[in-house]
Amino acid sequence: MGSRWVDLLDPDRSAIEEAVGLELHETAWHRLLAPSRLDRPARPRLEQQDSYVFGVLSIPVRIDGQVTFREVDLIASPERLVTIRKTPAEGDPYHCRKVQDHAERHQVSVGMALYLLIDEVAEEHLDLIDEFDDEIDKLEDHLDEGPSTSEVREKISILRHDMLHVRRTLAPTRDLARSVLDDRVELEGVELFPRDVELRFADAYDKLLRATDGLDLARDLLAGVRDYHQAQVSIEQNEVMKRLTVVASVLLLPTFIVGLYGQNFHHMPELGLRYGYGLSWLIIILSTIGQLVYFRRKKWI
Repeated sequence: MGSRWVDLLDPDRSAIEEAVGLELHETAWHRLLAPSRLDRPARPRLEQQDSYVFGVLSIPVRIDGQVTFREVDLIASPERLVTIRKTPAEGDPYHCRKVQDHAERHQVSVGMALYLLIDEVAEEHLDLIDEFDDEIDKLEDHLDEGPSTSEVREKISILRHDMLHVRRTLAPTRDLARSVLDDRVELEGVELFPRDVELRFADAYDKLLRATDGLDLARDLLAGVRDYHQAQVSIEQNEVMKRLTVVASVLLLPTFIVGLYGQNFHHMPELGLRYGYGLSWLIIILSTIGQLVYFRRKKWI
């Protein structure tokens, strides 16, 4: 394919004009020249504009346990495919050299080259979802080992937000592949995506559909881990409350007895007993032991 696939990294307007060789619409220029933002990834799309097809891809990349996105814009015409890779504020740009080498080695058409790129993006999503599944399994396996509640909540929160961000770009990417399959993106008078290429896009669409199903399953698994963790926390809190209740109950009778004999009246039945002090202690000890035996039989302690 050689010069029919031109890959540019952070180019200016003149470099893009030279590589494309076409009059581009202002909406395309606005997206091509806009910087890549990690906090708000570009929405993937593929649309026909005059004599070319304009597209935007957002590829999720997991770095240090968090998902970020790499943007790749593209201009596809019958003569060439131009990809514009953008370097984010933090991290490296997306590398598509492996796909480009494959396309050049097999001298594929522009439409087939675009399929290879989107198929690689679909593979990236599937690999990322496999990483999500591994993280959820690891988190679930270590729940019973006593990790701190704040640590578990933080991991669950990070995974949940990452999945939501990936879903925002996965669904449009799937729709992008479906638009080619349904002949909604095609140039007038030129068959950019012949039938064999459309069938290949069907494969990419199936991968993205599997990625969507896998992401939904991962979210359900994460919700199950969260519910299990919350149940653990509730059980631990119930155990604490049970122990506190036992302590309060054990102290209740001695407090009652002390309060009863602490009343300041001259005429009390046991006031003149020789061994009244020892008798009060005996009652306190026996009542406490009786409560402990009862709580033990009920398996409250």
